[in-house]
Amino acid sequence: MYKRNIHSIILQVSFIFLIGILTTGLLTYLSQKYISKRTVTKQTENIASDIQKELKLAVMEYPAYRWLLRYWYKNADKMDIEYDVVYTRNTKTQEKVVYWNTKYPDIPIKYAGASELEELPQEDQKLYAEITYSWLITRLNQIKRTYHIDYLFCVLTDDTYKNQFFLLSAADVGARRGTDYEKVYTLGVKKEVSASQEEAMRSARQYSSHLADAGKYVDYYAYFTTVDDHPVLFGLTFNLENLTTDIGFKTWRGTGIAMAHQLLLSLICLLAIGLYVLRPLKKIQRNIRLYKITKVSEPVIRNLSRTNLKNEIGELSQDVVELAREIDDYMGRIETITSEKERINTELTLASRIQNAMLPDTFPPFPDRNEFEIFAFMDPAKEVGGDFYDFFLIDEDHLCLSIADISGKGIPAALFMMAAKIILANNANTGKSPAQILESTNAVICSNNTAQMFMTVWIGILEISTGKVVAANAGHEYPVIRKPDGNFELLKDKHSFVIGGMEGVPYSEYEFVLEPETTLFLYTDGVPEATDKENKMFGTDRLLAALNEEADAAPYRLIENVKKSVDEFVREAEQFDDMTMLCLKYEGSMKKK
Repeated sequence: MYKRNIHSIILQVSFIFLIGILTTGLLTYLSQKYISKRTVTKQTENIASDIQKELKLAVMEYPAYRWLLRYWYKNADKMDIEYDVVYTRNTKTQEKVVYWNTKYPDIPIKYAGASELEELPQEDQKLYAEITYSWLITRLNQIKRTYHIDYLFCVLTDDTYKNQFFLLSAADVGARRGTDYEKVYTLGVKKEVSASQEEAMRSARQYSSHLADAGKYVDYYAYFTTVDDHPVLFGLTFNLENLTTDIGFKTWRGTGIAMAHQLLLSLICLLAIGLYVLRPLKKIQRNIRLYKITKVSEPVIRNLSRTNLKNEIGELSQDVVELAREIDDYMGRIETITSEKERINTELTLASRIQNAMLPDTFPPFPDRNEFEIFAFMDPAKEVGGDFYDFFLIDEDHLCLSIADISGKGIPAALFMMAAKIILANNANTGKSPAQILESTNAVICSNNTAQMFMTVWIGILEISTGKVVAANAGHEYPVIRKPDGNFELLKDKHSFVIGGMEGVPYSEYEFVLEPETTLFLYTDGVPEATDKENKMFGTDRLLAALNEEADAAPYRLIENVKKSVDEFVREAEQFDDMTMLCLKYEGSMKKK
């Protein structure tokens, strides 16, 4: 029996270790893969941004660059150009340059303006466009080769962004130009684009630049200028397939090594558990069984007192010794135990009174204010609860409303509740917004949350003069609202993370306006999750139905109707959770009584 138990425990612990190793390995791999991809994408985007700036400078080096772009677009099929000029050779472009300089010595090619070019004959305009195109494409070829870019091009598109008209396409030495996919396109090639390229060009036009994932390629587009209402964009394409494959391999290898180390450590831990935990525990088990049979404590005390382990097992041995001694005189202490139980009940009753005293319980709470009417109610599932509500005037024109649900029940939840209520109120009274209140509260609670408790909170600040409410929801139930002459409906607001769950969580807030005669109803999950004997929940539909029975009733009456409906639904079933409700009816901005 002993060996079977040891084996069972070892197997269970081994299974837990194995699951932990696999889980941490998977999480490590996924996180490292994600971080690597983000890093590569960001670095690629930065490099592409620098390159497109250099491209813009290369094109804008010619004062008549807009005239040139327009001319190349409209006369693409008439151009006689060289795509990679070698300046040390006697090329056709060099001959054109000599001819130009001879004919127009006063118009330097690098500095010709659009107005000067438009006055020239058509054949000389064409000559200038051919020279500058060959020079510029050669410069782009140099940039492509310097930065090892897979594709570098300048395209012209239209408002649909579904086609690209290629103006400039850089190439490596010896590259073949053509019109097929993955070839270097010549001037005038028109191609339909993929959905990702279409979206990338559209975004680049709107935001100046955009990086898009296109399978094994990454496309970067940067807006340059507009020619005849056609956007002109620079495009860069990087092939990251080899890089991502290498990163993936290294990530797998690193994850595998880490998992192997964890496995070795787990084996060592299992061996230590068997030697230093299970074997001493067996000795304690034998003596407990001996005491169970004989009801005599002396042999047990004598055997276990010899255990000299300076750890938790040794402490457990001493605890068993003390327990055996205490059980011997247990019958004689029944009266003492009974009185202690009565003392605890008395303290619980006092704790319940203290908790109730912390909640506003005087209604109406602001008898000199007639702009609103408010009522609240809390019914704890045990002597003390973890729910709370609060409302108070921050100043003459701002009313703070809050409702919260603490994880757990009983004394721990009640203590957590009292601390949380004070922290929320202190932050609200400093003039912070609801989101800032939740962020500050979360920071304080997380700084010393050794019990790992958390709470859901809805908090709102009503500007009494206008009816505007600024609110934030930290994982709490949806509020319910009824506009004048309407029915109660859920206000499905945006939820943020719970308070106390994680440090540094940002919280968002939103606004809505209460018209005069509008009613706001807040509650904890103890209302919709109240269950009957068949474990059916009360639900939000029954909650709304109870509120709409007398939709225009006063807040206290609405809460009474909901409480009555829940009691009739639950009947004899035990109350499972704390039930808290807060209701406010906004009458509108009026003078104080």
